[in-house]
Amino acid sequence: MDFEKLMQANLDLVFGERDFTRRIAAIRRIYDEDAELHEPQRSARGHEAISQAVADVLEHLPPDFVFTAVRPASGHNGVGRLQWQAGPLGEPVAVTGTDVAHVEGGLIRTLHVFVDQPASERTTR
Repeated sequence: MDFEKLMQANLDLVFGERDFTRRIAAIRRIYDEDAELHEPQRSARGHEAISQAVADVLEHLPPDFVFTAVRPASGHNGVGRLQWQAGPLGEPVAVTGTDVAHVEGGLIRTLHVFVDQPASERTTR
């Protein structure tokens, strides 16, 4: 299983794609038909719902906002992870996070998106 290729494709061709037609085509290639996407505030199931969830995220971001991998994805035993960062092109990083995917048959079955809490909002113990 090439976790790097699959998870990088998800970052670039799904979360990095604002065009519905291209995004849904990518989702159909890399996600299981009944796949689930779990974000901090919502979950979606199925290709159309996943595309809409991504569209809703992208709708609230500036047009020059890009997602990039922090390092290559890694995985084993059907679970992969990819650490990412995002922000306006050429400007400081605005947000970081990690995608964790359960993969079956070479397709994403579930994707959990973890968004890191900004340092200014973290509490100390």
